[in-house]
Amino acid sequence: MLEFIHDSSIVFGRIVTILPLLLFVTLYMGKRAIGELPVFDFLIIVILGAVVGADIADPEIKHLPTFVAIILISLIQKLVANIKISNRKIGRFITFEPTIIIQNGKLLNDNLKKIHYSIDNILQMLREKDIFDINEVETAIIESSGNLSILKKPKKNAVTLEDMKIAKKTSNITFPVVIEGKIYADVLGFLGLDESWLRKELEHQNILDIKSIFFASINHNHDLQISLKDSNEILIPIIKH
Repeated sequence: MLEFIHDSSIVFGRIVTILPLLLFVTLYMGKRAIGELPVFDFLIIVILGAVVGADIADPEIKHLPTFVAIILISLIQKLVANIKISNRKIGRFITFEPTIIIQNGKLLNDNLKKIHYSIDNILQMLREKDIFDINEVETAIIESSGNLSILKKPKKNAVTLEDMKIAKKTSNITFPVVIEGKIYADVLGFLGLDESWLRKELEHQNILDIKSIFFASINHNHDLQISLKDSNEILIPIIKH
């Protein structure tokens, strides 16, 4: 019992002494390390968590070396951050490049595969940005931090119907009817359509093979929006850090 109390008091003392140090180190590292979490900063946070966790959980670990480790880690992070600012080549080497995943309302299959994002990931991130129709997007970019940045098409940034006091009969929402070559018959049925209607619409757009479709969605007006697996013909702008 006495040993338990002794170990607990050591753990409590370490928590009380380490928290102010972590607060100071976090403030020293700056807002960027908290808000963006690029790859290197993420690794720094993981290492700090491992060092502090081991120190708190195991009373036998010497406390002073933990202080030194935390300070050295923060200094390394600050040094690398300064190098990234002064040398763009090194900065690009230790972080991800931004990746365009939607251009002119089309999902870019190859770019999604490069960053290992699924269609479901992107659709969720779009909904979190209050976008329920991919056709509203001119350019969407996955930033180095993993966040999604969106540029809407100019016509979608014009005066709204609400501004003009005009009621809209249907919402700007589209429903996926084909994902990676698979037809979702239940979605078509919900909209009062069937597979034969879909295939006729695809024929009108010279698409004969369902397997060539990466993503296709439809709205309440039965307008079909299609992204093919082969997106080589789409002109993709170049985005840099």
